[in-house]
Amino acid sequence: MPSNDYWQFPAIDPVAFSIGPIDVHWYGITYLVAFAFAYLWGMRQTKTDPNWNKDQFSDLLFWSFIGVILGGRIGYTLFYQFDRFVDNPLYLFYIHEGGMSFHGGLLGVMAAMYLYARKKARTFLQVGDFVAPLVPMGLFFGRIGNFVNGELWGRAAEVPWAMYFPSGGSVARHPSQLYEALLEGLLLFAVIIWFQRKPRGVGAVSGLFLLGYGIARFIVEFFREPDAHLGLLSLGMSMGQWLTIPMIILGVILMMRAKKQPPAG
Repeated sequence: MPSNDYWQFPAIDPVAFSIGPIDVHWYGITYLVAFAFAYLWGMRQTKTDPNWNKDQFSDLLFWSFIGVILGGRIGYTLFYQFDRFVDNPLYLFYIHEGGMSFHGGLLGVMAAMYLYARKKARTFLQVGDFVAPLVPMGLFFGRIGNFVNGELWGRAAEVPWAMYFPSGGSVARHPSQLYEALLEGLLLFAVIIWFQRKPRGVGAVSGLFLLGYGIARFIVEFFREPDAHLGLLSLGMSMGQWLTIPMIILGVILMMRAKKQPPAG
């Protein structure tokens, strides 16, 4: 039986409300809030960035929305549930069971950004620098959604704020979803906004995002329970940590490259 020494996960119904036979889940609402924030902040950026207008941003946001949904689901299936996909390819479409990968979503957004950049005769990094500040708060709301769902909890813990999750057994665990929300979301957003206060070379903001997210995710993975069917991989690192290493390296390269260029105007 769980001890009373630690927090009990609050009894949160994953269904926020129902409209007839349709259940509206809190997780879906967090995605909508994330995109609403991205839309509002992006519109705010168009007022200060002479290279973008509202129509251009609206087009980009639509492309990115498609990219993050498709990429997130495909990435989760291939990175974390490949065996299940091989057994039943239709699993890719079992969205009602949950499962989205940030790394897959990032690749999907990058593909959308590339196609948009080609269509609008911009460089990929110009688009990336505009999009980067919009992502961290999306991660924040997404991780809050994970917490509400009681999923992606952390490893066993004895810290005062450890928590018993309904699907986590009788072991108190790190609320790692909240760690991610704070580090990958609020803190990274604040750092990027601070960094943007001065003009930077093209690719600097994109590089900072990749570097910042990669470091934050790498750290949090030490507290997050590895996927049961994967466990820890080579060198005792999780899949999430291995996937962040290329991001960190690329982020450093982009920032060093941008430092040698004149500030974007």
